[in-house]
Amino acid sequence: MTVTEALHAPIADCAIEAAPAQRRQCVGVRVGEGPGSVVMGGGAPIVVQSMTNTDTADVDATVRQVAALARAGSEVVRITVDRAEAAAATPRIKEKLLKMGVFTPIVGDFHYIGHKLLAEFPDCAKALDKYRINPGNVGFREKKDRQFGAIVETAIRHDKAVRIGANWGSLDQELLTGMMDENARSARPLDARAITREALVRSALWSAERAEEIGLPRDRIILSAKVSAVQDLIAAYRMLARRCDYALHLGLTEAGMGTKGIVASSAAMGILLQEGIGDTIRVSLTPEPGGDRTLEVKVAQELLQTMGFRTFVPLVAACPGCGRTTSTVFQELARDIQTWISDSMPQWRKTYPGVESLNVAVMGCIVNGPGESKHADIGISLPGTGETPAAPVFIDGEKALTLRGAGIADEFKGIVADYIERRFGAADRG
Repeated sequence: MTVTEALHAPIADCAIEAAPAQRRQCVGVRVGEGPGSVVMGGGAPIVVQSMTNTDTADVDATVRQVAALARAGSEVVRITVDRAEAAAATPRIKEKLLKMGVFTPIVGDFHYIGHKLLAEFPDCAKALDKYRINPGNVGFREKKDRQFGAIVETAIRHDKAVRIGANWGSLDQELLTGMMDENARSARPLDARAITREALVRSALWSAERAEEIGLPRDRIILSAKVSAVQDLIAAYRMLARRCDYALHLGLTEAGMGTKGIVASSAAMGILLQEGIGDTIRVSLTPEPGGDRTLEVKVAQELLQTMGFRTFVPLVAACPGCGRTTSTVFQELARDIQTWISDSMPQWRKTYPGVESLNVAVMGCIVNGPGESKHADIGISLPGTGETPAAPVFIDGEKALTLRGAGIADEFKGIVADYIERRFGAADRG
């Protein structure tokens, strides 16, 4: 088709659906009981989860961090259960959380001696809502099947879900070596990374098959195959998605710190989610020293909300700034509005049902400001460099008023509050 033909093509030819692929069909898995329980897969909304980095044996520190992650929006929180002291602390952690009104499901992360800890600390086995086991380090040689089986049998006895999480960094070496040797003898050997990806997927699938043979139902099994490279993660999960109907946990392991970790996780998981792959996600960020662990929850939520899968908090669209916006007013207002909304959300969720769908625009000049503000539920176009010192406010696509003077920020915040009360407060009053 020539450019001229393309310009005169029927409008119907341009109607390509701007939406993610249909979600992959898989078995749904309920995790937890009571008000905090969640369903992974089965068409349920994609679940956000995170993990503590406290010493689980430190009950108070772990309780504080689990509560903070839950308040930030983590719908499942994983804790490390690596030794007797951690296993003994787990029931007390769960008890304290419940007394605080934190009902978020707690997952126990087991490696090497999980079978032993679950057997010796039955209260730990009962308190946890899900077990996470890695087939690469659940046991070695002749002990592997026996120890894996012991954990699965405990899960069956207590009706717990299990995530079988194969990991690039702790892959079953016996399996990998055997596959590498077989590949080397092949007339057309594959790249070593391709073999490693296949070994990762096989490890997860074989372990799931073994768990079912022992008696764990399919609706209690979640799989993951986590790696630290974006392209490998995409390839591995595409393979998993084609070859099973288990619920899948997505995550780029060892994603890194700061923007590197955020970009890598978003790029990898964004592609898979767009293809309909993934039922629960974690953004595994390395925190700055003394940094906020809840950042990984916020990034996961923003990824899902930006892609249109879920709605967690009102969106604030803000101008990036340029030579037309030498004033910092719009930057400060965008920051203040975003912070105010984040701080207000815990109460707003109770008082204003549906407020998370709100869309606010804070724009910096006349070029795109009025247009972007009209597309938002409520928006403001601040004066750029050399523009008339006036800030039109648009509500539901219509210009409502114009603000002037030094108190624009506070006035606009009050207008947003009134809009929220008028639009979302009515539902609360019935």
